[in-house]
Amino acid sequence: MTGVKILGVGKCAPETVATNEDFSKIVETNDEWITTRTGIKKRHISNGEPTWYLGAEAAKNAVADADVSPDDIGLIIVTTITNDYSTPSVSCIVQRELGAKNAMTIDVNCACSGFVYGFDMAKRYLQTDENLKYALVISAEELSKITDYTDRATCVLFGDGAAAVVLERKEDTVYSSFLGADGNGAKFLLAKSYDSHTPFSNGEVVIEDDMPKRDNNCLYQDGREVYKFATKILPFACEKTCENLGITPNDIDCIIPHQANKRIIETAAKNLSLPLEKFFLNLEEYGNTSSASVPLALCDAVHSGAVKRGDKICIVGFGAGLTFGSVIFEY
Repeated sequence: MTGVKILGVGKCAPETVATNEDFSKIVETNDEWITTRTGIKKRHISNGEPTWYLGAEAAKNAVADADVSPDDIGLIIVTTITNDYSTPSVSCIVQRELGAKNAMTIDVNCACSGFVYGFDMAKRYLQTDENLKYALVISAEELSKITDYTDRATCVLFGDGAAAVVLERKEDTVYSSFLGADGNGAKFLLAKSYDSHTPFSNGEVVIEDDMPKRDNNCLYQDGREVYKFATKILPFACEKTCENLGITPNDIDCIIPHQANKRIIETAAKNLSLPLEKFFLNLEEYGNTSSASVPLALCDAVHSGAVKRGDKICIVGFGAGLTFGSVIFEY
């Protein structure tokens, strides 16, 4: 079976940190309320660093860890929902910063499932293009750009950060993926983009949909519906990916889920009949960083020794779209 090998990992998080106590000064909340409901203690917040900068720094660290030349990187995939520009892409700017002049570049928007999608996309490019030596997958997010800091229910959840992996093709290894989406749930988690206002518009055309009406570009979340989706789809995606390999979740050495909420992960673990210890969590440190959360956790798991060479790893994401994805691979 053709799969991938991770040659290097890297991360970057802003130095500015906002604790639960800091949030108690701007909205009606407290450390106990946040911790018991989410498991989050602090989150890193940009103090002027753009998304592309976080992504480029994470990429540089991953490339250094892999000990490869930027010239040999043939593909750069960046996952983000918080680009600094409508165009160019973050991946183009990262390519510039790395000097990876031979790489094609792609940005992917799959929200919190982004890294899992990007990881699987990179595997497929490596598998089908013999001339492609290394792929670089980066997730870079600054949810502080679209967080409503007057909304006590959501503002305490989100943070900023980036992480990256360098991949190469590997034959005769473990690999399985299961990706999907449910667009019927698009209305449960969203951030509005720009409207079109031109000299030629008279407002006569109105296309109705069931999306919530928003007067700003901040994140909106129906917490109850997102929780229901996440606690169902996480174990489902994990089990389907295992089925493709003829194994069970018990055979996985470490599950690295999207770090959205500790309660979601606890419920998913129970639904899989697995101990929470099989899941790697670091949301206490970062909060929810959308697509960056899985690779940030993967990076920390590798650096801490929680993930070792030869381990079967399951990465699983779920988020706005609604999207979901799971990949099992051998580290």
